[in-house]
Amino acid sequence: MAILKIARMGHPVLLREAEPVDDPTHPEIRRLIADMAETMLDASGIGLAAPQVHVPLRLFVWRGPTGVAALVNPELEPLGEEAEMAWEGCLSIPGLRGAVERPRRIRYRGLDAEGNPVEGEAEAMTARVMQHETDHLDGILYPMRMTDHSLFGFTEELARAAGSPAR
Repeated sequence: MAILKIARMGHPVLLREAEPVDDPTHPEIRRLIADMAETMLDASGIGLAAPQVHVPLRLFVWRGPTGVAALVNPELEPLGEEAEMAWEGCLSIPGLRGAVERPRRIRYRGLDAEGNPVEGEAEAMTARVMQHETDHLDGILYPMRMTDHSLFGFTEELARAAGSPAR
């Protein structure tokens, strides 16, 4: 396994739509998934999409309830009308955070790392991570989803402001 270089905001790979994965069981895809998992854990992330490691394919890894999981060729749909605003960060936008509104619950389907069909529902943080990573597959970075840019800034400054009595 290897630690992969993470593309940062401004790199064109992050702004294009990723291509579907033809065969999730291909050794190169299995190696990519393993390397992405190692890279995500090394960077203390909770999700990582293939375009973030310069590979324009429709797959991501995330820290699920049973450890690191992969979702290949994901399809997501919101469940219900409930949405919530929460802080997001991104390994491709280091040091910054922003408040993004997203559906609270989603239904997902795709393939796992072994090529088996998977589907289910997710809510709260898991739903947010899956939506954030799927956005990467569509060339969308979280600041593009923000509606109030006064809630966007450097992590350290936001933490300092949150602790001050003036805020």
